[in-house]
Formats: sequence, C-alpha cells, structure tokens
Amino acid sequence: MKTVVDQDLCISCGACIDVCPEVYEWNDDDKAHAIVDEVPEGQEDSAKEAAESCPTEAIKVN
Repeated sequence: MKTVVDQDLCISCGACIDVCPEVYEWNDDDKAHAIVDEVPEGQEDSAKEAAESCPTEAIKVN
C-alpha cells in the first residue's frame, strides 16, 4: 500500500503525524509527507485513519 501527501493541499495541521508517525512526518517546508515508499505491514489501518483525519483531503492512500 502506498500513500502520498499533496503538498499544495497540506495546511500543516499535523493530524496525520499525530495519528501515524511511523508513516508521516514534517518536511523542510513544514508540511507533512510520507517517509516510506510502502506503508509497513501493520500500519495500514493507521495510515488510512491519518488520511481520513486530514481536513483538506491532502492524503491519498492506495
């Protein structure tokens, strides 16, 4: 499973990082980004919950 954060939509609220720090963290522009190419096994539900918590729907999980 992969996940991507649309940098144009991210408002730096940190919700995804709070929910799933194993997959998301801050980049140099103070926006969230995925730190893994593939979501680790066992973190899929957490990554999906993080995407659902995004107020701007900037995160896509597939």
